[in-house]
This record gives sequence, C-alpha cells and structure tokens, in this order.
Amino acid sequence: MLLDFTRSGFVSFGETACLKQGSTACGPIGILCSSSCSSHLLAILISVLLLISFLINVIIKVLGRRNRGLPLFSSSSPLKIACAALNGSLGFVYMIVFVWMLGDQLLNGRGSSPLHSWLVLLSMGLICLTAGLMSSMRVALLGTFFSIIWSAALTLFAVFLCVSFIFDCSIVKKPSVKLFLDIISLPGACLLLLSVIKELNVLENSTPSNRVLYEPLKPAPDGNIADFTPFANAGFFSKMSFWWLNPLMKKGYKKPLEEKDIPLLGREDQAERCFSLFVDQMSKQKRRHTTASPSVLRATLACHLDQILISGFFALLKVLTLSAGPMLLNSFIKVSLGKGNSRYEGFILAVALFLSKVLESVSQRQWYFRTRRLGMQVRSLLSAAIYQKQLRLSNAAKLSHSSGEITNYVTVDAYRIGEFPFWFHQTWSTSFQLCLALLILYNAVGLATLAAMLVIVLTVLCNVPLAKLQHKFQSKLMDAQDERLKAVTEALVNMKVLKLYAWESHFKNVIKGLRDVECKWLKAFQLRRAYNSFLFWSSPVLVSAATFSTCYFLHIPLNASNVFTFVATLRLVQDPVRQIPDVIGVVIQAKVAFARIVKFLEVPELQSGHSKRRYTTDSEHPIVIESASFSWDENFLKPTLREVNLKVSAGEKVAICGEVGSEKSSLLAAVLGEIPKTEGMVQVCGKIAYVSQNAWIQTGTVRENILFGSTMDEQKYQETLRICSLVKDIEMLPFGDLTEIGERGVNLSGGQKQRVQLARALYQNADIYLLDDPFSAVDAHTATSLFQEYVMAALSSKTVLLVTHQVDFLPEFGSILLMSDGEVLCGASYHELLAFSKEFRDLVNAHKDTVGAERLDQLVSDRTNPKSRPTFRSGDRSKQLKTERTGGGGQLIKKEERETGNTGLKPYLQYLNQNKGFLFFSLAALSHAVFLGGQVAQNSWMAAKVQDPEVGILKLIVVYLAIGVTTLFFLLTRSISVVVLGIMSSTSLFSELLNSLFSAPMSFFDSTPLGRILSRVSSDLSIVDLDVPFALIFSVSATLNAYSSLGVLSAVTWPVLFVAILLVCLTICLQRYYLASAKELMRINGTTKSMVANHLTESISGAITIRAFEKEDRFFAKSLVLIDRNASPYFHSFAASEWLIQRLETMSAAIISSSALVMALLPPGTFSPGLVGLALSYGLSLNMSLVFSIQNQCTVANYIISVERINQYMHVSREAPEVIESNRPTPNWPAVGRVEVQDLQIRYRPDTPLVLRGISCIFEGGHKIGIVGRTGSGKTTLIGALFRLVEPAGGRILIDCVDITKIGLHDLRSRLGIIPQDPTLFHGSVRYNLDPLSQHTDQQIWEVYNIL
Repeated sequence: MLLDFTRSGFVSFGETACLKQGSTACGPIGILCSSSCSSHLLAILISVLLLISFLINVIIKVLGRRNRGLPLFSSSSPLKIACAALNGSLGFVYMIVFVWMLGDQLLNGRGSSPLHSWLVLLSMGLICLTAGLMSSMRVALLGTFFSIIWSAALTLFAVFLCVSFIFDCSIVKKPSVKLFLDIISLPGACLLLLSVIKELNVLENSTPSNRVLYEPLKPAPDGNIADFTPFANAGFFSKMSFWWLNPLMKKGYKKPLEEKDIPLLGREDQAERCFSLFVDQMSKQKRRHTTASPSVLRATLACHLDQILISGFFALLKVLTLSAGPMLLNSFIKVSLGKGNSRYEGFILAVALFLSKVLESVSQRQWYFRTRRLGMQVRSLLSAAIYQKQLRLSNAAKLSHSSGEITNYVTVDAYRIGEFPFWFHQTWSTSFQLCLALLILYNAVGLATLAAMLVIVLTVLCNVPLAKLQHKFQSKLMDAQDERLKAVTEALVNMKVLKLYAWESHFKNVIKGLRDVECKWLKAFQLRRAYNSFLFWSSPVLVSAATFSTCYFLHIPLNASNVFTFVATLRLVQDPVRQIPDVIGVVIQAKVAFARIVKFLEVPELQSGHSKRRYTTDSEHPIVIESASFSWDENFLKPTLREVNLKVSAGEKVAICGEVGSEKSSLLAAVLGEIPKTEGMVQVCGKIAYVSQNAWIQTGTVRENILFGSTMDEQKYQETLRICSLVKDIEMLPFGDLTEIGERGVNLSGGQKQRVQLARALYQNADIYLLDDPFSAVDAHTATSLFQEYVMAALSSKTVLLVTHQVDFLPEFGSILLMSDGEVLCGASYHELLAFSKEFRDLVNAHKDTVGAERLDQLVSDRTNPKSRPTFRSGDRSKQLKTERTGGGGQLIKKEERETGNTGLKPYLQYLNQNKGFLFFSLAALSHAVFLGGQVAQNSWMAAKVQDPEVGILKLIVVYLAIGVTTLFFLLTRSISVVVLGIMSSTSLFSELLNSLFSAPMSFFDSTPLGRILSRVSSDLSIVDLDVPFALIFSVSATLNAYSSLGVLSAVTWPVLFVAILLVCLTICLQRYYLASAKELMRINGTTKSMVANHLTESISGAITIRAFEKEDRFFAKSLVLIDRNASPYFHSFAASEWLIQRLETMSAAIISSSALVMALLPPGTFSPGLVGLALSYGLSLNMSLVFSIQNQCTVANYIISVERINQYMHVSREAPEVIESNRPTPNWPAVGRVEVQDLQIRYRPDTPLVLRGISCIFEGGHKIGIVGRTGSGKTTLIGALFRLVEPAGGRILIDCVDITKIGLHDLRSRLGIIPQDPTLFHGSVRYNLDPLSQHTDQQIWEVYNIL
C-alpha cells in the first residue's frame, strides 16, 4: 500500500517544491515551505544541533555523575509515559518512511539524490526517538536548565514545521506522509516540554529548603484563615484554562469578596521565598567577585531566568500563530475565486483558522499571566529588600533618604518595576512580529516592502530623541514627586503642631508649590508620551501610503489577494506597534525606578564592627569602652564623643547627667552601636533593653506594645503593669489592655506612652537597661514611684545606664558620669562629685534653685505600700463583657473603609467632573471615532474599487491616502486632549484632597494611620497622574475598534450577525460576572497596600528601638506577611483578567471561523474577493481587538479604584472655618488675656466618655497659672480645648469676653502661643525651624536665640 502512495506522489520526495515552482520556492519564503530544499537543509541543521547538544550533555552530566545509584529512567508520571510513547512511535514511523524512501530510490536506479529528501527523514526520526528517550529520563540528571531549553527549542522547531505545512499546502498541491508526521510532531514536543516543567515543579516542591530565613507570624486569632490558592496544586489543563479560578469567581459573584475569602499565595510566590532566592544570588556574586559589589539586576534576573524563558516561549508561540492569519486569508481569497484545490479546502481552512486562534489565545494568556506573576514576585522581593535595608540604614544614609522617600520606593517605584516584566517581551516580540510581517508583505507586494520598512525605521529613529527626553522628564518627575511626598509626610506627621501655630495655610501653599513643579514635569512627560502615541498610531497610515505609492511607481499590480493580505498584516501588527509608546514609557519608568532603588540598596549600613556585642551573661563587665571616639557623620576631625573610657560592672547602676546638648543620649547610642566609632574599642555583653527619650509606640493594642513579640506570662505581665504604674490607666481605657493605641500613641498622654515603653523594656527581662531620661514626661510622684519600684527594685540585679536631669535621684547611684560637650568630665559617686567637681555642684545647685532641695527620702515616704495596690487582670470577665457590649466600633483605629459592590459610573464621573474633564474626554473620544471611521472608509473604498476596471490605480491610491492623511488630524487632537484631561483632573483632585486633609480635625489623624494617607498621596496619586487618562481613552478606543471589526464582519457576512449578537450578550454577561470579583480584589489590594506602607513608616521611626531589642527578624517577618497579603488580591486580580479574556477570545475565534466557513461553503463568486478580504482582514484582528478592548476596560476599572480611594479622603469631616468674616476679633485681641472656662465638657469622639467633666475656672490676664495633675488627668486636653483641637461637648471658653467657638480657627490659634509637649523639628535649617513663615528679621531671631 505504501508503494501505491509512493507512485501517486503521496510519499514522493524526488520532486520538491523547488522543481514545481522553478526556483522561487527557495527564496526567502521558500524556507517556510516544508517541501523546499532550503527548508530541508534548515530542518537537518536544527536536528543535528539538537542531537549533538543532547549527546554532549548526556556524556558530561549523566555518565560523569557522582551518585551512580540513582536510576537513569523514571516513568512514574502518566504524562511522561504518554510523551515517551508518542515521540518513540513517531520516531519509528519516520525511520520506516526513511528506509522505504531510500530503498525505493536505490531499487529504481535513481540513486540517493537528492540527499536532503531522505536525510531530513532520518534526522527527524532520530530527533523524535531522542525526545522519547529524554522524556523517560530523570530531569535532575540531565540538568534542569538544559532540559527546559532543549525541550523548548524542540517545541519551537515543531511550530516551525507546522507553519511550513501551511505554506506547503498553498504551493505543493499533493499531501505527503512527512507533512502529516510534521504536524503530529508538535503535540509530541509540547508533551515533552510539559513533562519537563511538571517534573521541575515536583522537584522544587519536594526538595526541602536549606533554611528558613524567618519564622512566619501566627495567624490572626479571629480564625479568618484562607487556604492556599488552588493554582499551587492545579493540573496542566486547569492552569492553561484558568479553571482553578472558578471557585473564587463564583464566590465573588454571589457576594462581595472580603480579605478572608482570598486564598493565600502559594509557596513559590511568597515574598519569603522570593527574597531568600535573591539573597542567595547576591551571596553567590559576592563569592565569585570579591572585589566588585554584587549587581541587584543580575541577581534578580538569575532568580527568575526560567520564568522569563518560559513566558518568552509563549510570546514567541503567540507571534507565530498570529502571523499565520494573513496566509490563511490569502488562501480564503483564492477559494472565493474558485481556485481551491479541493472541495473541502474551505472547511479545512476554517478549522485551521479556529485552531490557530485558540492556540494564539492560550499562548498569549499564559504569556501575560506568567509575566504578571513574575512582576509580582520581583515587586515582593524588592519591597522586602527595601524594608530590610531601612532597618540597617546608617545615620548618614538617613539624611539623604527620608521616611517619605523610602515609602515612595515601596509604594511607587517597586510597583513600577513590577509592571515591567509584563511589557518586557513586547520589546522583542513586536520587532520579531514586524520582521515576519515584512516577509509576508514581501510575498504580497514585492519590493514595495522596502518602502514600508523605510517608514518603520524612520518612525523608530524619530522616537529616539523623544525617548531620551522622556527618560529625562521621568527622572525629574520622580525627584519632584519625592520632594512633594517628603513635604506631605512632614506636614501629616506634625499636623498637630501646624494647627496649634495656625501654620496650615503656609505649609499647604508650600506643598502646592511643590505640586506645581511636579505638574510641570508631569505635563512635559505626558506630552512626549502623547507625541509618541501619535507617531506610532499614525505609522500604519504612513506605511500604507508609502507602500501603495511605491506599488504605483514600480508598476506592481494591486488585486484583492495582495491588497488585503497587506491590510490584514498591517491590522495585526498595528496594535502591537501602537503599544510601543507604552512599552517605551514603562521601560523608562522602570529604569528610573530601578536606579533609585538600587541607589538606596547600596547606601552605607550600620556596621556591626562599631561595637562587639556578645550574649554571655557571666561577664564581670557587661559594658566596656576604651579610648573610644564616635561621630554621627563619621568625621574623624570633629567627633561627637571624644576619648570615652567606661567600664560598667555587672548589676551596677550608672547615672549620666549633664547640661542639655552634652551628648548624653549619644553615649547610649554608642553602647547600642548606633553611632559610628572612629577609634577605640567597645564591648557589650548581654541582652539589651532600651527606653528612648521620645516614646515610640506601635499601632496596636497596649498588650501588644508591652509584650513586643514575647509570649504571654500572666503573672509576669501583671507584675510589670504594677511596677510601671499602669494598672489605673488601663482600667480607665475602654477595652483595657486590648484597647487599640493610635499611631504614635496619639490616644495616650506623654507619661502613659513613656510608661508603656518602660513596661515593654521590663517585660523583656534583659541583662542591660539603657534608659534615656524616662521620667521627664511623668509627674514627680509617678517619677519617684517608678524610680524606686522600677530602677531600684525590679532592676536590682540588672546593669542600668540612666540618663536623667532629676538630681534628686542621683544619691541612690553608685556611679555618676558627668558629661559636657561630648566628653565625660568625671565619673564617681554622688558625694565625691559634690566635693571635687565644680560643674557638678553648679548642676545640683541650679536644680535646687528651680524646684527646691526636697530630699528623696521625703518623697519616698509618701509612697503607698505595694501590697495594697490594686491589681488588673487582663482579659477578665468584666472587660470581656464590656468589649462584647461596645463592639469593635469603640476602638480608635477603624478598619480601612472601601467601596463594595458595583459602583457603576460613579468613580468615572468623579474623575471626569474635575475641571472640564467631560469636555476633553468627549473631544478625545469623538476624535478617535472619526479616526476609526476614516480607517473603515479607507478599507471599504479599497475593497469596493480594487477589482473595478473603471477606477484607475492612481485614483484608487490617491483617494485611499487622502482619507488616511485626513484622519491624522483627529488622531493628533485625541492625543493632546488626553494629556490636557489628565493634567487638569489630577491637579483638581490633588487640590481638593490637600484642602480636605488640612481642614480635617485632629480626631481624623488620631484614628487614621499615616500609611493609609500616604498610600493615597503616593501610589494612588501616581496612578491617577500617569495611568488613568491614557487607560480611560485607550479603553474607549479599543472598544470602538472591536465593535468596528465586528460590524464590518457582520456587514459582509450577515449570517454571522446572529452569532455576533450572541457574542456581545455573552461578553456583557461574562464581564459583569468578572467585575463582581475583580473590583473587590483591587479594592482589597488598595487597603492591604496601605498596611504595607503603614508598617514601613512605623518601622522607620522606631528603627533604633527595634535594633536595640534585636527584633529585626520579627518585624521583617511581619513585613513579609503584609507584602503577601497585598500580593494575593493582586495575583488573583490579574488571573481573573486572563480568565475573562481567554473565554472571550475563544468566542471571537468561533465568530471569525463561522464567518470564514460561511464564505467557504457558499458557491464561488457569491462574495467579491475585495469584500472577502475586507471581512477577513477585520475578522483576523477581531481576536486582538477584543483582547485589547477587554484588557483596557479591566485595566481602567482597576485604575479607577485609585480615584475611589482618593475621593474617600476628599470628603472627610472638616474643622470649623479658618475665618468667620462676620465675627472677626479686633486686631489687638486678646488685649488682657483673661480666660474664663464655663462648665467645659470634652470628649474626643461621640462614642467615648467625657474626658473633661464640667470644668469651670477663671484665669486672670497676666497671671502665670500652673496646671498639675497625675498622668492622664486631662492637662493636655484642657490646653487642646483652648486651641479648639477638640470642640466642646458642652460649656464654653471665653477669652477677653469672646466665645472662642464663635470665631474662626485661624483668628484664634494665630493669637495664642504654645510650647507643645512633644518636640518637633522640620527638615531644614535652624533658621527655618525658628521661623518657618519667615515673618521675623535675623536680628529678632538672634535676640530670641540669645535669651534661650
């Protein structure tokens, strides 16, 4: 039977395509024809290379392996068995055909010529047998990198053979066995690649990690623990079709998703694993190159090289399948002209078109999904690296990298870099797609392709200077954004001071000025981006103009076949070409962002060599400093501390005293290793506890702040509360020790914050206690109690260094250090210093003159017996009942609010209502509609007249070009309108947000963590500035493109209209089903991003305390958890986007295939070739147009959530007006200063008890009144009421007979003066800090300075 096949030509290779087509088949296109000699030679060359590489690897890796006990082969997986069976069988069939072919030629006397006809069979047979052999071998023995590269190369080779099959069908009219074997080789190669990938995943999951860097945090006690994402255990087909996402989509459609509904990330995607891989790669570089610093970029690429290659394979597969469309269109046109080779050719072509579109969809979805996932992993590892870096930042580095800038690195820069992998493969795939398109165009219009190539080259060259300008403007924009964010952060942190001094307007104007500078660079960047967009959107028009004009001058005939092959090819590449500006923009943004992060990661760190810290507790001298000098700025010539010699015995109590500015706190910093050592030796033995001068309190409960990560010991905890005098304070709190403390402890008094710090230190049970003036914020009675109970009793066996200005406590210390101007003047007992040191006597006498010489024992005698003190049992039944009654609403820190459900057009209207937004949006949309209409008119004119003999070729081309050039004006209008829309809307949104924040009452800042606000003025605002306007108009543009393609297709083949209507309905339903989950996922992504930013800003402010307690690992572990909590909704969000688009693409593939089938089944001549070409050229791009439409709609739906989030803080409750024109005080008010308080009642929030309960008193003008009371008694609240930081719940305050609630806040606060409890310094010079508003002369400043 095979002999019959041979005689009929079915197996014949003696007559190749070269002989059938003369020599044309061996030209550039001949390589793609599988029957040509050039194709045979290429196939033989590739096969030989693959065989040689496999044999070399087997010799090196397998035969030279150390552990020969491991078996070479493994057939445990059904996938491996199927792969081995298919490839092995295919190889044997190739070999049988090879033997038969060679024998037939020799028996018939034709000899072995041509050699390539049977050598290609031999090489293909050997390759398939090798693939079968490889699929049965262990990947670990062959090498993971080699296995993935070799199998991917084989798959690409099989794709090439399939593309060659399509060309061969159009040139060689007879099928052959080899052609069918070439088609079957693709599934075999794909199975091999999949089996390798699956085995690699199994190896990775089964291999235990060498080490776990950080112990994960325990889950929250509320029980809201989600399972790991189904993606982690999904099978191959589930991953390819995103079937694993169905349960989450179903849940999201039934009810709004909450954070607890979102599965946790798989192990491979978690920040801990990504960061550990990154650290390992950096360590490898350090070992290889000991002199050079390791490259962050190289380490990042090394961590994800396999993912880059796999996603690149899918990108290549997508480009190849996409390029098959114009060739199929050419065949369809021939079928419509009655030139088909078979009555079933149209049906076969329709099926081939459907399969190619489905394969294109699968490959593109995997490409996009995998690169998004890769970007998420890169973002996570960079966020983790930035967080860890800030924990180890040196003092010099802190001066150049503020808290706001570091927050910007995580919330903006890391996210920009995370977007880059998604666009990375566009950089080369677009170029490769253009090369394939030029090959197809050459086959269609010949030398006229050179004109198209020239236009493309000129377009790229014109973009080079624009790209350089974009890079420059992007850098300037990021710098301006940093400056603005630094100013905003400083203002928000010190908002209480701004309100007390009535400086809000000044600081707001400063920020507006910085925003104006930022907008200047934003406008410049966006305009260049718009010019780029115009340039590349207009390139198809310019390419067609140049190509058709060249056809006219070179007398190249135009017909439906070559014209619409050209048009279809152009339509397929125009969307990727139009994305080039976006690719350039993303590359530039990522480059700038990456450079900023790398610069930060390379700044100096605190050196552990500054102090030798050991953990032995049996040392006789826990603290030893010998002839050491220290300098904050590492200046050897001007050290901060000079020639320090200190030796502290175990259990010794050392007091450190001296005037203000004598560097007492610096000495403690030197012991901690915080200040660089320029000379000498420092040795510290034992665990350290540190209490800073300015209390650092975390957002969380009182209990969490005291435990500080330690396990709960009820008895020890109760004793700690008693010693720190916190029992009564905790009983007064609404939820006891489970009460949420606001950011920086805003709902605690200064003394309470300090005592919480002391309790935190005491609970750690350290060996060495460094106390930096801990009693300055508490009253005398509490200070005395704390000193005796805490320092002298609880720390009786501990080594203590206490900085203090309270001379009364000094007699109790065995050793006292007297410091002055960075030097330890002397160290001795109290009485010795009093006898021999004049400086010490002056210090003691100054204190006596101020507060009197009251003896310490007299203060101590008033203390209450410790046994009679009340005890507080945390979590007792009464407190639990109180918590159950009041619920979570009583806590100060509320859960971050977010929109839920479908908000419809509300956020879009909020954006477009800003500053004539509707006008510019309408102008942009209308301009694009006209541009699109012009393109349809162009192609319709060509379709209708290309076969019309009455229309000359010159007229045909001139009209076509005239329509195209006219549309360019509307394209330019659209591009400029988008920029104006973005700038004006962003300016208006930020202005309203800034006004709202500066007008908000202090209660808003007390209950809102800083990270929530910063995430809105950094990452959300960046999205609104750069992304929302273009995403909005591109969404409209892509949707119009998709519906125009569908309309043209339906107009030509009207039966498809029924399927098209069904497609539109299904699209709308699927999109609604998708958006129900997608919007909630992106909203949760926004709220979890705020948690990352808030934890980062808190850690920056408390870095010294964290390092002192050696809690870096714990805080870093919490950061990793928060990063994963933020990444999980993002991961499922972009997966949901691919889930939707893949289903829509499959439906659009059915539409185009149905249309092609209709045209193929109807008799030839039913449709003119021009209309067939027009319909299919639009139909082939329908898949891509629909993808871009849905993708842009999903993108803008995600981006618009940033507008939602900004809008939430644009309408917070406001303070009273700054000025009430109808009731302004006289210019000299208050003239006397008489303050009358009448039945004053104050509560901080409506749901909280009164803090001040009916106070009535009169302060006469000119009198100096002291307000005293226990810590937490309401002293600061009373002062705050005078400034109306809190509005009275009852009663009133009169100043010089003027009710302060009846006048404007600025009029009130600007007439009063205050020295706040918490010291505040702004970034800038001393002169600026003394007079931020520049209201006074230098002479006045010097006078005040001399007084102080």
